[in-house]
Amino acid sequence: MMYTFSSLSQLPRTLLDTLDQLQYKTMTPIQASTIPALLEGKDVIAQAKTGSGKTAAFGVPLIHAIETKKRNPQALILCPTRELADQVAKELRRLARYKENLKILTLCGGTPMRPQIASLERGAHILIGTPGRIQDHLSRETIYLRDIRFLILDEADRMLDMGFYDEIKKIISNLPKKRQTMLFSATYPENLQTLSRVILNKPTMIKVDTEHSGLAIQEQGVEVSPQHKEDTLLRTLKSYKPDTAIIFCNTKADTVSIADFLREKHFAALDLQG
Repeated sequence: MMYTFSSLSQLPRTLLDTLDQLQYKTMTPIQASTIPALLEGKDVIAQAKTGSGKTAAFGVPLIHAIETKKRNPQALILCPTRELADQVAKELRRLARYKENLKILTLCGGTPMRPQIASLERGAHILIGTPGRIQDHLSRETIYLRDIRFLILDEADRMLDMGFYDEIKKIISNLPKKRQTMLFSATYPENLQTLSRVILNKPTMIKVDTEHSGLAIQEQGVEVSPQHKEDTLLRTLKSYKPDTAIIFCNTKADTVSIADFLREKHFAALDLQG
């Protein structure tokens, strides 16, 4: 069964119109399963891989729930890397463009602290960051998390693989116990199960099957000049409509450029480099 964003009667017309303008028509399986549960205020554990549309799955209910008249942060999104945090922030800003004065701030390592502190002092509604940098701000007392109503752990298994277990627990100890928590992860290992039992309250479990058989592979080639490669790629994707795709590039800069181009065209794209 196909579920459309327009069927979400709980959402205001302004948000539905924004989704329509951004070409959000039919919900992906993770969106169709997760969004209704989040709109009901439930905690959620969603097992889905990158590219499944999970940012919109938590982003749409989150943007709807934020109260822009309040100055202190209301939502905290933890990500394993700065690249993912920037990508999530970019997509949330697109979804939130209908909502005036909604401020989204990224807090990640590898960038100076002083500008981040200045931005925090000016106020932000949604904080997106890596556990290490969020913990740095907590230790310096430059961040206020006592009004957080929403906690999202994006790619939670990767954060634990990177050794952020203790930082995540310390951060959560500074949050209100009364909150809505959302955990998104490609896998659900034992250490993540242990953490989820501590930080979530009667969560709804959602698992999206994204396995592929690998059968019936066909190879086709297209000769194209460099100046037309993006248009050709776009036409190819629109013509074949693959559920998932891998695009190999010659350089790191090319992967970033192609991913940015596809996101501008409303594809859920992620650039990966060594």
